[in-house]
Amino acid sequence: MGQTSLPKLGLIGFGAFGRLVARELDAFFEIFVCDPTYAAARLPDGRQFRTVGLSQVAACDVVVLAVPVARMPHLCRELAPLLRPGTLVLDVGSVKIAPIQTMLSELPEHVEIVGTHPLFGPQSAPQGVQGRKIVICPVRGTRWRNIAALARRLGMTVIKSTAEDHDREAATVQGLTHLIAKVLSDMGPMPQHMTTASFDLLRQAVGMVQNDPPTVLHAIETANPFAAEVRAAFFERAEGLRQKFEAVPAE
Repeated sequence: MGQTSLPKLGLIGFGAFGRLVARELDAFFEIFVCDPTYAAARLPDGRQFRTVGLSQVAACDVVVLAVPVARMPHLCRELAPLLRPGTLVLDVGSVKIAPIQTMLSELPEHVEIVGTHPLFGPQSAPQGVQGRKIVICPVRGTRWRNIAALARRLGMTVIKSTAEDHDREAATVQGLTHLIAKVLSDMGPMPQHMTTASFDLLRQAVGMVQNDPPTVLHAIETANPFAAEVRAAFFERAEGLRQKFEAVPAE
């Protein structure tokens, strides 16, 4: 009896997160990669994937957009005339309102659309995604349930959400985490020896995000419509504390 062929997955973007997607989904899909930045799509363990053009990626059963949020409009306009009816298109961006609006406005009505946000990255899931969380925002069609089922099969916790609810919470969850990590990183090397348990956790949190591409921080802080409000509240309270402590004479 011949082996049943795997469904085809077109992966647009082979950066750090694109490689994580390929690593985790290799057993479930025949993966094709489109990313002009890379001459070859190879993982550190030696696994290699076929690199193809945009039209070949668009012919796959599932198309994953693993690109910066700012590139989504241009990419979707290029992709739109190439997609076949019934194709499932999903993104993996850190914000959801803007990418989903882009996919709805630019992609044809004959494709299904899902917004996803894996709440982890290469730094926080180096050995696998079991025990991690993923947000799924159904947009068009019913195959978001297939994505949820696959995520659970991989051991992930699935959180079904609207784009607005996601961005509202992410403005604090990610916005403040990345903001604080950026400030601490810019202050220079963090102490390594005389540390407390709480500081070690803080240092660990900074380490998980400090090597993310600048495009990630930019998207989290500018593409999320709720991020500015959260930043303002944070800085207002920080400034209040600064003034309070500077007004107290040193003992």
